[in-house]
Amino acid sequence: MRILALALLMFFAFRAVGHTYVVSGASMEPTFHDAEMVVVNRLAYRSFDLSWLPGVDVDAWRPFGEPQRGDVVVFEFPDNPERDFIKRVIGVPGDRVEVRDLLVYVNGAALDEPYIQDPPRGGYPATTVPPAHVFVLGDNRNNSSDSRSWGMLPQSSIIGRADVRYWPLDELGMVGHAEAEGFEVSPSP
Repeated sequence: MRILALALLMFFAFRAVGHTYVVSGASMEPTFHDAEMVVVNRLAYRSFDLSWLPGVDVDAWRPFGEPQRGDVVVFEFPDNPERDFIKRVIGVPGDRVEVRDLLVYVNGAALDEPYIQDPPRGGYPATTVPPAHVFVLGDNRNNSSDSRSWGMLPQSSIIGRADVRYWPLDELGMVGHAEAEGFEVSPSP
């Protein structure tokens, strides 16, 4: 009985923190391929309202941080919340993002993006990411429905950060977020 209780406790603890997702489609290639499976950390950007505590006026305490450039996130698709998408965060609040001349620019500097499939065709006008939003793109820039199509993503739509790939087994491991891989901006040409 104790083993069953411990197993149930572990299951519910995992479900509170992580959730499993299956990647559908090619919009994140070469980083993720169709039918790969990931564990999403649902606490990564969770905020807690502490304004109910006496003397505390914090209504959005985020003990685990906020979305960062380069994070791979799973979110409810703004045009249909029944669907979940996976994309890479390119711009955070206050950033000025633009797509032109086969490059993505953040705050006037071209991104060095070794993780993308091909350079992005088409453009996106220079736009500032508003508060409580992020700008997301698929790594397969020319085969992705992303912020260029439907606008800035409200952070409230983010389910969590993709942290572990567990299928296929030969790809098992931590998801490389671009910040850790040298997500850098290069001076504009």
